[in-house]
Amino acid sequence: MKRIILVAIMLIGLVGTTQAQDISKNALGLRFGDSGGFGGEISYQRKLATDNRLELDLGWRNRSNFNNNGYDDKAVKLTGLYQWVWKIDGGFNWYAGVGGGLGSFNYDTNGNSYHDTFVFGAGDIGIEYGFGEVPILLSLDFRPEFGGNGYYKNSYNSDVALAIKYQF
Repeated sequence: MKRIILVAIMLIGLVGTTQAQDISKNALGLRFGDSGGFGGEISYQRKLATDNRLELDLGWRNRSNFNNNGYDDKAVKLTGLYQWVWKIDGGFNWYAGVGGGLGSFNYDTNGNSYHDTFVFGAGDIGIEYGFGEVPILLSLDFRPEFGGNGYYKNSYNSDVALAIKYQF
């Protein structure tokens, strides 16, 4: 019986220490990743609750003569993720999320033009560090994306990205 009480007290203490630290109301910045060739994205986070937030990322691409083969590519993609945030220690948090997005792309190759729109589901897992008194947030995350409606080969894409955001 003493062991059960001791384990219960330890679990309650663990749950109490793993609650999220205060998430800033807003954060705006850049997310630098691969994301199917999109590269940088404008990233916005909005606090929804004590340990939950919404993240919106807008990526775009415009490249011509890729590998000198007459390839012209233009694309835009909007991703929305609902995220849960947990405190680690000393300004570090980890987070996980789920969501999706939509996009559009056109490309010309050898005189042929193609256009398509796509939708996708996405997940997100990462770690972040807030600098305390300085309102800067750095994060590193992994985002798998499923779907793509012909845009992603085999209907799957993923990327690892580094983000820097200003919190306000």
